[in-house]
Amino acid sequence: MDRRAFTQPRHFRRSDNLDDYAARNRRRSSSEELLHHQAAAKAATVLEVAESVIRASDASRPADKVLRDTLRSHRGLEPDETAAVARAVFSYFRWLPWLDPAQPPAERIEAAVALADRFARDPQAWPADDLRRAVPDWVGEFMDLTPGWLRALQTEPVLWLRARRGTGAKLAERLEHCQPAGTGELADALLYSGREDLFRSPEFHAGDFELQDLHSQAVALICAPRPGETWWDACAGEGGKTLHLSALMENQGQLWASDRADWRLNNLKRRAARAGVFNYRMQVWDGSEELPTRTLFDGVLVDAPCSNLGTWHRNPHARWTCSANDIAELAQLQAVLLDHAAMAVKAGGKLIYSVCTLTRPETTEIAASFGAQHPDFVPLELSNPLDPAAPPASQIWLRQEDRPGNGMFIAAWRRQPVAEAELGGS
Repeated sequence: MDRRAFTQPRHFRRSDNLDDYAARNRRRSSSEELLHHQAAAKAATVLEVAESVIRASDASRPADKVLRDTLRSHRGLEPDETAAVARAVFSYFRWLPWLDPAQPPAERIEAAVALADRFARDPQAWPADDLRRAVPDWVGEFMDLTPGWLRALQTEPVLWLRARRGTGAKLAERLEHCQPAGTGELADALLYSGREDLFRSPEFHAGDFELQDLHSQAVALICAPRPGETWWDACAGEGGKTLHLSALMENQGQLWASDRADWRLNNLKRRAARAGVFNYRMQVWDGSEELPTRTLFDGVLVDAPCSNLGTWHRNPHARWTCSANDIAELAQLQAVLLDHAAMAVKAGGKLIYSVCTLTRPETTEIAASFGAQHPDFVPLELSNPLDPAAPPASQIWLRQEDRPGNGMFIAAWRRQPVAEAELGGS
């Protein structure tokens, strides 16, 4: 007879009897079934919530806002469930052209997450020609669709923090899972790879850091304001760059922040209070010739409204709601804002134009048109803080394929005294 017939079960001990062994195995089986059912229930919940977000999203209701509102109304979700919902929603819009519209919504969402997993394992294995589906056809009319950019677009975004100036190392030690972007000022830019909800952390509520993309942080570093100067953040939004400018000014001097939406400025006020910023003033500005103040500034930053194409890796739903007509309309608005804000730059002062997009009409064409119409503003060559070895330039590109961050364009000018400008034009 085969001796294996007398072999004791793997989990059976000599002191056990068969009844005890069977009971223990039944308990183990019940426990495993419970865990399986719990995991299945969680997965079903994630799919259900993700599907509701996708169904409610359209051009007038961006997916990121619908997602925030939906998660706020589902307070009972665990942190891992909220993260899974967010990933499912963004994967769906990121991989939308690859999905079969004939499939039920839940199956399409699962297929999108599977595509995201497959891409993450080996982005270089994905055919470059196939990746052109990641954006609408019209995008190729306004920029070069390089394989590097398309792969960056399909890569899931990372999370960057900006620590209080000079405290990056200490904050990284407290939060853990942090990697600085470099040395000097970049030591305060931290790549966070942990899974904690940082908005609930005591460090966040104490104002020890802000969530801010690395390339967005680079804009203020390129501005390089000094303590005691006067600066105007003309299109401040909710104040991410305003707060960074203030930090670089060491809370000294005068900093104006304006936006056409007062609710954004109210959010800026709350953020400034948390960060301990007090050298700023706020004023609603609609972009017209009537400026919010008669002050002439050492520096003006025009972080203009744009197509946000440089953030499409982070907010893929926008790919399918933006149009070629939007590019033309936004370029007109950008030209007006830059033209009007330039009036507030004092002689010898800086004018910085930045946008988180890469289309030619919103970047190089805006810069060329402004330079041609304003001979009193000369191109100002500045260093790229993220690439200090590169030669200084008056136009700087921050590309997603070079490092994880939003795609951005920055142009800089210095205003000449009137006499110098007239001599230059004669």
